[in-house]
Amino acid sequence: MGVTEEFRAIRDRLVELREDYETARQEFRWPHFEEFNFALDWFDSIAADPTKGSRPALVIVEPDGTTTRRSYLELSQRSNQVANWFREQGARRGEKMIVMLGNRVELWEVMLAGMKLGLVLIPTTTQMGPTDLSDRIERGEARWALVGSTDLPKFVEVPGDYRLIEVNDGNPTSAAALQYGDSLAASTDFQAEVPTKGDETLLLYFTSGTTSKAKLVEHTHTSYPVGHLSTIYWIGLEPGDVHLNVASPGWAKHAWSNIFTPWIAEACVFIYNYQRFDAKALMAQMDAEGVTSFCAPPTVWRLLIQADLSALKTPPRKVVSAGEPLNAEVIEQVRRAWGQTIRDGFGQTESTVQIANTPGQPVKIGAMGKPLPGYDAVLVDPATGQEGAEGELCLRVNGSAQYGRPVGLMKGYYGDAEKTDYAFRDGYYHTGDMAEKDDDGVITYVGRGDDVFKSSDYRLSPFELESVLIEHPAVAEAAVVPSPDPLKLSVPKAFVVLAPAYQPGPEVAEDILRYCREHLAPFKRIRRLEFAELPKTISGKIRRVELRRNEELRHGANPASGLGVEYVDTDFPGLKGIG
Repeated sequence: MGVTEEFRAIRDRLVELREDYETARQEFRWPHFEEFNFALDWFDSIAADPTKGSRPALVIVEPDGTTTRRSYLELSQRSNQVANWFREQGARRGEKMIVMLGNRVELWEVMLAGMKLGLVLIPTTTQMGPTDLSDRIERGEARWALVGSTDLPKFVEVPGDYRLIEVNDGNPTSAAALQYGDSLAASTDFQAEVPTKGDETLLLYFTSGTTSKAKLVEHTHTSYPVGHLSTIYWIGLEPGDVHLNVASPGWAKHAWSNIFTPWIAEACVFIYNYQRFDAKALMAQMDAEGVTSFCAPPTVWRLLIQADLSALKTPPRKVVSAGEPLNAEVIEQVRRAWGQTIRDGFGQTESTVQIANTPGQPVKIGAMGKPLPGYDAVLVDPATGQEGAEGELCLRVNGSAQYGRPVGLMKGYYGDAEKTDYAFRDGYYHTGDMAEKDDDGVITYVGRGDDVFKSSDYRLSPFELESVLIEHPAVAEAAVVPSPDPLKLSVPKAFVVLAPAYQPGPEVAEDILRYCREHLAPFKRIRRLEFAELPKTISGKIRRVELRRNEELRHGANPASGLGVEYVDTDFPGLKGIG
C-alpha cells in the first residue's frame, strides 16, 4: 500500500468513527511516512480522480460579491505552474520564503507550489511592519519574500540577502521585484527532482515568548499535513463539506482550518473576505454558499450572538471554536438558534489540535474536552513532576505504548536547541498551559503558566509590547498585562513609570499611546494605560499577578473604586486614523 492509499484508509476510518470517540482512541495509530508530500501525494491525487477533480476546493467571496472559485484540478495545475516558475527563478529545495498575502487565491497556489518544490514557507500576517519583518528575514534565514503590492513598500526598510516577488492585480509597482503573474506562462506539468522526506522542514511559524524574542516553530512535511488528522476528527469534517474558518493568513490557525484540515477531508475551503465584521452579511454568504462547517474564535461568536442568528436559514451542522473557553450564554444562544452545540478545542502553533469536544460526545460547558486520537495528554504538577488531576498540560513523547511521539507535534524551535530541549524535557512536551481534569477525564483550561495572554484570537507577549513602550523617552519602566474586555476577552494595558522629567497626565498618555500605534501592529496595540509604581519581588522581578488582579478589580464583574487614573485610546480623538 502506497502512502496515498494508507493516508486515505486512516482518514476514512476516522470519518467513520467520528461519533465513536472511545473506539477511535483505541484504534488510531499515527502513520509514519519516510516520504510524503501533501501537495503531490494527496492533493494532486484528488485532482487526478475524474470523479473528484472538478469539485470545489476553494471559494473566496469579496464584500462586493466578486467571487473566485477553484476546483482541485485547477489548483493542482496552477500550483504546478508556480512551482515550475519558482524553479526557473532559481528557488531551490530547502530555501526559505516569506509568504505575506491576505486571503487571495495566490496564497493557496503558493502554499501548494512551495510544498511541491520543497521550499520552507514562512507565513506572515500583512499587519507586520518593517521591524517585525527584519526579524523574520534574519532569524528565518529567508531568501525569498512573496508580497502583495500594498505591503511591498515595507521591505524598503528591511535589510537582507533576499529576492522580492510581487503579487499584484495586473499593475506592477516595483521594477526591482519579480512579478508573480509571469508564472502563468510556465508549464502545468511539474516533476519533482527528488522525493520529499517526511521529516524535511515545510513551515516556520513565529510565536510569542514571554521574556525573549518570539520563538520560531518548525513543522515538517508530516507534522501539519499528516498531524491534522486529529483536527478533522475534532471538527468532524467529511468529503463534500463546505468549511468556513475565520482566521487571518500568517497565523498557524489559518493553515489548520483553511488549508490542511479541509483538504484532508476532501472538503471545500470557503472564505468571506470582509474588511469589517458584519454578522448579517456573513450569515447571508454562509447561506448562499451552503456552509456546513464553521470555526470561529470566541470574539466572532460574541459578535454573532448580538445579531439575529435566525437570519441564517441553513445553519452549519458542525460548529467549533478555539482560542479560549466560551461562556455558557454564547453556547446556549447558538444552540437555541441553530440547533447545534459549539465544541471547543485546544491546540498550539506547536501542534495540531490536542484536546477537544468531539462530535457525538457530551459537552461540558467551559471545558476543552478530552485528548484527541493520537495524543497522550497528561497533567503534570510543576513542583513534583507527578501526573495528576491538576497541573501543566503535557504530552507524553517517550514510552507511550499506543501513540509514541505525536506526529502532529513540531520538530522543535528552529535555531534554538536550548528552548527545544526545555520544551521536551523529562519525556514530555510541555505546553506551558495549566489545566484540571475531572473524574470523567474531561480537561478544563485554567491559565497560562507564564504571562502570555490572548486578546481576541491573538496571543500577545508582554515582553514584546514593553520593549516598544520603553523606547518612548517619557517611559522609564513599563509592564503590560491583560485588561478584561467584554468583547475581546482582554486588551493590552500598560502600567507605566515615567522618567523624572515627565509628569503623569492626559497629554503624556496620549503621546505614549500614539507612539505605540505607530510602532505596533494593530492587534498588538496598547489600549489602556495607567501611571503607577510597579510591584516587584525582592529580586526585582515585576509581579504581574498583582497588576492583573488590579485589572480584574477595575473591569471585572464587581468593579472596585479607589484605583488610579486610567487612560483609554478611545479617549483621544487625535489617535483616530493613526496606523
